[in-house]
Amino acid sequence: MPIITLPDGNNIDFPKKVTGLEVAEKISKSLAKQALIMSVDGELKDLYFEINKDSSVKIFTAKDPEGLEVIRHDTAHIMAMAVQELYPGTQVTIGPVIENGFYYDFARKEPFTTDDLKNIEKRMSEIIDKDVKTRREVWEREIAINHFIKIGEKYKAEIIESIPGNEELSIYHHGETWHDLCRGPHLVSSGKIGKAFKLMKVSGAYWRGDSNNEMLQRIYGTGWATQKDLDDYLKRIEEAEKRDHRKLGKEMDLFHFREESPGSVFWHEKGWALFQKLINYMRSRQDAAGYKEVNTPEILDRQLWEKSGHWEKYGENMYTSETPDEKVFAIKPMNCPGHIQVFNQGLKSYRDLPLRIAEFGKVHRYEPSGALHGLLRVRAFTQDDAHIFCSEDQITNECLEVTNLILDIYKDLGFENVILKYADRPEVRVGDDEIWDKAEASLLEAVKASKLEYSINKGEGAFYGPKIEFVLRDAIGRDWQCGTLQVDLNLPGRLDASYVDKSGTKKVPVMLHRALFGSLERFVGILIENYAGKFPFWLSPLQTMVIPISEEFNDYAVEVSKKIKNAGISSAVDLKNNNLNYKIRDHSLEKIPLLLICGKKEVDSNSVTIRRLDSNKQENMGIDQFLKIFSALNKASSN
Repeated sequence: MPIITLPDGNNIDFPKKVTGLEVAEKISKSLAKQALIMSVDGELKDLYFEINKDSSVKIFTAKDPEGLEVIRHDTAHIMAMAVQELYPGTQVTIGPVIENGFYYDFARKEPFTTDDLKNIEKRMSEIIDKDVKTRREVWEREIAINHFIKIGEKYKAEIIESIPGNEELSIYHHGETWHDLCRGPHLVSSGKIGKAFKLMKVSGAYWRGDSNNEMLQRIYGTGWATQKDLDDYLKRIEEAEKRDHRKLGKEMDLFHFREESPGSVFWHEKGWALFQKLINYMRSRQDAAGYKEVNTPEILDRQLWEKSGHWEKYGENMYTSETPDEKVFAIKPMNCPGHIQVFNQGLKSYRDLPLRIAEFGKVHRYEPSGALHGLLRVRAFTQDDAHIFCSEDQITNECLEVTNLILDIYKDLGFENVILKYADRPEVRVGDDEIWDKAEASLLEAVKASKLEYSINKGEGAFYGPKIEFVLRDAIGRDWQCGTLQVDLNLPGRLDASYVDKSGTKKVPVMLHRALFGSLERFVGILIENYAGKFPFWLSPLQTMVIPISEEFNDYAVEVSKKIKNAGISSAVDLKNNNLNYKIRDHSLEKIPLLLICGKKEVDSNSVTIRRLDSNKQENMGIDQFLKIFSALNKASSN
């Protein structure tokens, strides 16, 4: 007689063992219709799982993240089922749920085509219409291996061989014949999936991600609870393609990449102007917040990286060089050890704390070629890094100060929807548990004191300490993890940092790692896509373009541009021998906020005619009035 405890604390008694579907029906008929999966004592289960003891049960529908995930999981299975029905001899490998959808890797000699994807979608719809039932079985290891080898599924047999011997092997059947190795859980039948899915693309993928293995074909799909959700997602994808920073970067003449230095940015004049505006803005905000800017070497002896623990953790991603005297040096992948060396110069007292050290430090990390993606994933980038050395009783206040600074800066840059994620100790880490307990408690206290919503990323902290991640939501609803704040009670001690406390005793300081943008290169890419290249006036790399109607007004245009520059607003003059409409189209493509037209009327009245980006309207304004209005706009809102 199991007693089922519901999330609201109410109990339901059953005379015998009971399935999740029966629990849902007991609660309400409408819930039973919407139910997809359940959790039993916190563990996700199929609805037909039988509960034979007192348990806490929660039913999930398509409105819950767990429900949406199982819809995507089942859609992946039905895709694989459709592929094998349409293309016999194709082997299935793995098919996980990913953000916004799913994929499956297939071993097939012939490449999948766009027409194939349409055929697969059609067959998937047919399988869903048939509402084939799902059944779970537990198989013995040897039976499972022999079975999959016998039916020609060598990859599946290899997966089973790699699963620890104490783990249960579950096989899920969809319909009478198709089945796959899977942990589950799954829906009770294919009809529960719905039709809000679409196959997106095919790409290559090495078996188990190893370039030494066979190349497989990966089919990506997206799946949603409703058709509206799918339509909204596809619109976001379409909008994202229009906003692609690589495309806009070329149109706006901001940067480019070359194979001679993969993952490194070649900044053009306007791109570099945008980059420097961000740095100058950050520099002014940090200076006001009490940070001291430093600069540390890009190349440091291997022994320092070994002592800090980075060599063991990041060694394979570090660029190294051996000198003729057989010393090994590494180009820094991060700034932390260098900042501790700055702190260690001269005796420090508790009166010096908190000491906030900041650097726009160039770092290098090896990323596989296939992972590189414009500005968003590079090998050489600039960190807006800072490290705050403080005492233990200063941790919470400093964390709050950093959090407030980050949120204020994001607001200036147009990001007001920010999510906090708190990550605690990972499995592989340095330092003992007592130190970790102290660090985690201090950072979590600061998170709670901020009174902001947050989630917990279990086990996702840095190897030296827990952290907060600041996630931005952009103009089309995408999330970007940017800023971080990490409490480190390990690294200062490893690198012999100390200060003298009130009693004259040497103590190891706490070090807070703080990045506001993270990678400045990546943040520029995010900004380009968030604004679709149409930056706020103060941030635009080139703010005004002065265009004379004909050659006779060139001197006036040059003089106007000079006055604008002297007022601190960036400006250029287009003296090319092109017609006015061509120039307007050309500079609009470059996303220049203001085009200033100059002709006889403007010369006679000492004015300019203003044409704003994305507007056909024009307005005439005197030069003095123009400078007064746009000088006021030429700064971030918090400055």
